[in-house]
Amino acid sequence: MARLHRLTVPGYPHHLIQRGNNRQPIVSVAADYRILLELLDENAHKFQVQVHAYVLMTNHFHLLATPATQDGLPLLMQAVGRRYVRHFNQQQGRTGTLWEGRYRSTLIQADRHLLACMVYMDLNPVRAGLTATANDYPWSSHAHYAGLHADNVVTPHPLYWSLGNTPFAREIAYQEMVATGITFKQQQVLTQSALMGWALGDVDYVADLQKRTLRRLEKAKSGRPFKVERQD
Repeated sequence: MARLHRLTVPGYPHHLIQRGNNRQPIVSVAADYRILLELLDENAHKFQVQVHAYVLMTNHFHLLATPATQDGLPLLMQAVGRRYVRHFNQQQGRTGTLWEGRYRSTLIQADRHLLACMVYMDLNPVRAGLTATANDYPWSSHAHYAGLHADNVVTPHPLYWSLGNTPFAREIAYQEMVATGITFKQQQVLTQSALMGWALGDVDYVADLQKRTLRRLEKAKSGRPFKVERQD
């Protein structure tokens, strides 16, 4: 089966995952995390991509981001990936690839999944046993939303602003969401949609997106070939 090309639609939130090759570490020391964040910050501004949330893990990272242009996200990931690999290989005295092929991504319906995706990302280090709470992990955007410190990488999505009328109210509301967490089913859906590239949203959301692309957005039903109507 031919691999689907990645879908990028300006103005829509995208959930991205970039893994290390064979699940190998992509960071070794604290300086590696900092350099990766610096590259994300620099290139997000350069290529007009709003990074709403992120988490850097030992062998992969997640981004939740909205591009302003069609090629913003691919250019961001290409620039970050190439420059970071040069840094990491030089520091480790290694050669060759660091990433597990191309990054994976999907579009998500903001009003149904964006805040849940942020919580999912914040709790990733907790699920992995790297930290007891999201507050204790220094390499995610959680601290920004929890009011612990400002993060220049982050541009909050409008849905975050709707959590409260004051910064303190929004921070408390978001911390409560993280404390509540998400279900195992939500974790699976968020992970698999990004890895497989299927748009994550309700029927109307997917139908609206399908008008903007000829690329298939959801898994075809058994026995029924996928057909895209021509858009004049």
